[in-house]
Amino acid sequence: MTAPDTATGSSLAPPAATPSRPPRRGRGGRIAVAVVASLAVVVVAVAAFSIGRLSTLAEPTPTTTSAEAGFARDMQVHHQQGVELAMIVRDATSDDEVRLLAYDIATTQAQQAGQMYGWLASWGLPQAGREPSMTWMTRPAADGSGHASHGADGSADDAAHEPGAPMPGLATPEQVAELRTLSGVEAEVRFLELMVAHHQGAVDMAEAVLDRSSTEVVVALAQSIVDSQTSEIELMESMLEERGAAPVE
Repeated sequence: MTAPDTATGSSLAPPAATPSRPPRRGRGGRIAVAVVASLAVVVVAVAAFSIGRLSTLAEPTPTTTSAEAGFARDMQVHHQQGVELAMIVRDATSDDEVRLLAYDIATTQAQQAGQMYGWLASWGLPQAGREPSMTWMTRPAADGSGHASHGADGSADDAAHEPGAPMPGLATPEQVAELRTLSGVEAEVRFLELMVAHHQGAVDMAEAVLDRSSTEVVVALAQSIVDSQTSEIELMESMLEERGAAPVE
């Protein structure tokens, strides 16, 4: 699977077909619980999206420079890389736990990317904006304040986002290329490290749009991203610890 240009997010295409599910081999426990919880979040998000479609007549349609449109465009790019990383590690390991996590990430993020593609189409907006990526995140929040990024521990980070700068948590082309060269436990550890950072960036972006939007479908999906990916960060950190790797800072 080829991700779009992650530096600019200038061209978006409909998300690829959902990958086939790997066979389970009888390993339940925490990863199964995490998958069930994540799927439940998707069901809630889809239901909220359907209900929100019916209520859009009462809501102003977002403009092309709105936080809602910027979030939809940039998070599609972010999610498409998440799918790419997950598919890489699925082919690089035989560990059932990692493969099931990767499947869950790939299917969930592909579905959510499709949802956001649909928003833009229903709003009559282009999939590619005329402003640099992340511009929406530099504008004041609804209460007039700026948005500080948050680390996995919830602490604020004063680093400001700049229009056109790499999205938070996005892996570099070099990191993606490195992951492709690894296998076994090495691939598992590198994937988990990259995906923890990737999820932290997605949570930061979702929190930013929650500060800037009252559009029902956007708020519902953004909150589901915060909830599910925060839970998965905790899971992946424990998986890293089991493999003797240092926690992601």
